[in-house]
Amino acid sequence: MVAKIITGKHIRGILCYNEHKVEKGIAKLLTAENFFTDASRLSFTNKLSQFEAFTEKNRRTKTNAIHISLNFDNTDKLDDKLIAEIGSRYMAAIGFDEQPYLLYRHHDAAHPHIHIVTTNIQSNGERIDLHNIGKNQSEIARKELEKEYGLVQAESKRQVELNQLKEIDVLKALYGKHETKQAISNVVRYVVRNWKYTSLPELNAILNQYNVSADRGPENSKMFEKNGLVYYLLDNGKKIGVPIKASSIYGKPTLKFLESRYKLNEQLRLPFKVQLKNNIDGARLHPSTKNEFEKQLKAKGVQVLFRQNAEGKIYGVTFTDHLSKSVFNGSDLGKSYSAKAITDCFVQKPESKVDSTSVSTEKHIKNTNLNFFLEGSHSTPSSLLDGLLKTEYDGMPIGMFQNQRKKKKRRLNR
Repeated sequence: MVAKIITGKHIRGILCYNEHKVEKGIAKLLTAENFFTDASRLSFTNKLSQFEAFTEKNRRTKTNAIHISLNFDNTDKLDDKLIAEIGSRYMAAIGFDEQPYLLYRHHDAAHPHIHIVTTNIQSNGERIDLHNIGKNQSEIARKELEKEYGLVQAESKRQVELNQLKEIDVLKALYGKHETKQAISNVVRYVVRNWKYTSLPELNAILNQYNVSADRGPENSKMFEKNGLVYYLLDNGKKIGVPIKASSIYGKPTLKFLESRYKLNEQLRLPFKVQLKNNIDGARLHPSTKNEFEKQLKAKGVQVLFRQNAEGKIYGVTFTDHLSKSVFNGSDLGKSYSAKAITDCFVQKPESKVDSTSVSTEKHIKNTNLNFFLEGSHSTPSSLLDGLLKTEYDGMPIGMFQNQRKKKKRRLNR
């Protein structure tokens, strides 16, 4: 089980997000704890009013909206009653059992998961301290619940993923198969919150793998000048459909928000740098082709993206590590991990059988008149042999022939 706690300043936005899922038929409200009536009788206004009655008691605290998600493994068999029970036990363990909270089960991903909406403002106006709640109370509760209910443990799941790359539970956004905004939002929210990227191109290196792209527009456009950002669906690498404004997606993954995470992510990804370098070194330990290099890294959870110019020349490389959820450009890892250093390790197909000879021989062969060899089928064996010998002699140092001529002239003079 994996628990994630997100704090915010607007309880309405979190409530709208979950209620919208219910309207779309991809979520269900299971329980409404500490409300004045049963969940089935609560309107949107009732739910919002209950939360606002608490937040109004402490206007000084701006961060008063809590959004929690509990994510379970695909192999965990959980019906609505059991998953709601686990959710309630979790809330009690982190000190929120007396708070009003709504527990929703979502069906928009491949794995079982619930979302919980609540506030940290208590009925007496005091706030519940959220400092290190995820690291302390939440982690303790998670481990206890995993053992009690026989759930797949987060640590063991991570260990399995070290040996086998698994698909992320966010479904690829496919144009025409899902509602565009919903499809884009699902991918963007997951990647932006969970991955460690330090630039927009690095973010796109991940998003593109799910058929989504973040775009600032042309440099001379008004959107670019005003630091705007939109997200597109991709079809075979090409943008299609109507773009979605970043500000309209829940969590508002705007350019300003992304830039605020760049420096933080730069520090968060550092612990995974050495392991990634070790994986790359292992993949290029023996001379191989580009495809083999990519295949070996993919088995370790690393996707390789080679950047090419219009002429097809490789000028850069980016590594996306799906296990640590970190992105690194080759140059960030060191000079020996640049695109040139990596591609220099690949085995090149020989252009001809004489590639193993000296450089001077190669230059002479390129200048040799190929028409002679094209006429080989009409030549006698001796003429063909002469041609081959001529090519061999053409590759020898010129000085060798000059010395032989000089020696011959001396003998004649005698």
